[in-house]
Amino acid sequence: MCAGLDLCFVAKPQNAAAKEKPIVLETQGSFAVGGTTVTHPGTFSEEKFLSEDGQKAYGDHAYVFYQIPAHTRKYPLVFQHGGAQTKRTWESTPDGRDGFQNIFLRKHYSVYLIDQPRTGDAGLSTKAKNPGEMWGANPMYGDHTLYMLSRVGRFPNGAPELLADSKFPPGAESYDQFQRSWTIESGPRDDDMNADAMAALLNKIGPSILVTHSMGGTIGWRTPIRTDNVKAIVSFEPGGTPFIFPENEMPEPIESVYPPLSARAKGIPAADFEKLTRIPMLLIYGGNIAEQPSKEVGPDKWRTEYQMAQRFVATINRHGGDATIIYLPERGIKGNTHFLMADLNNKEIADIAEQWLHEKGLD
Repeated sequence: MCAGLDLCFVAKPQNAAAKEKPIVLETQGSFAVGGTTVTHPGTFSEEKFLSEDGQKAYGDHAYVFYQIPAHTRKYPLVFQHGGAQTKRTWESTPDGRDGFQNIFLRKHYSVYLIDQPRTGDAGLSTKAKNPGEMWGANPMYGDHTLYMLSRVGRFPNGAPELLADSKFPPGAESYDQFQRSWTIESGPRDDDMNADAMAALLNKIGPSILVTHSMGGTIGWRTPIRTDNVKAIVSFEPGGTPFIFPENEMPEPIESVYPPLSARAKGIPAADFEKLTRIPMLLIYGGNIAEQPSKEVGPDKWRTEYQMAQRFVATINRHGGDATIIYLPERGIKGNTHFLMADLNNKEIADIAEQWLHEKGLD
């Protein structure tokens, strides 16, 4: 029973060996934030009821699902997913354990899960998707690509095989759930538009901590330029879209053995970059990242991203900022994939982030 409280529920992972205490919520809900409208020329009439004439297209907003626990901490966590993903990234793991959504709720953080514009539950777009763009249409033939790119495993004999020491949940069901988590985008990707929506969200809910993943990393870097409500950024394996640097300090691209996956940088005005130095940042990378150029595309791609991340952190700190980068194998934690929040040790990974927030006085 949850007498005197608005709402409570018990999260029961499918294979949990021990019972967790109930998660008690004060409230939960959802809304759209940001976005644009476009009016089609002409005049609407019932005689042409299905015509576009005179009607508006709504789109380019973010969708937000939030949960606020009883006795919540000072700052909420706002979770930004990566490319070809949705807020599902942060929900239950492929084998049914608590994901970061529930793990941090149990730590008494309010959580806001985002579907970025033109993705998932925010699928309305005012622009059509270009057919040639990656992951632009169904069917999405990418199971080998995405499995290997995420450093989960490989296909040595045509069947999936986990990498050595992998922390990814094993088994056919976990593989199936992982492959069914991907999504196509309904319009062209626009990272500045995505950051505009994120800033609109923070202006609505107030000071918050951003938690980003993969391609969502660049949205996190761009958001403090647009709002003062970013208190910190925790970024899990940012990469896949440009890291941000001052225009006059742009590093050269770091080339991958598969050139389209090379790590690249984007220059911005120095005054905008200085805004990134005013907030603490934590970047966390998992295992099986190549140290030298490798013919294995996944580990090599993340070699380039990790090296660019190191340059980004060094530049932030050289300008008086407070950025920390953690490579988990250097802490004796090996085998994590690109999806650290879904790995078998995801509670340990969450604890690292929580400890860092505590050290920064943000808990």
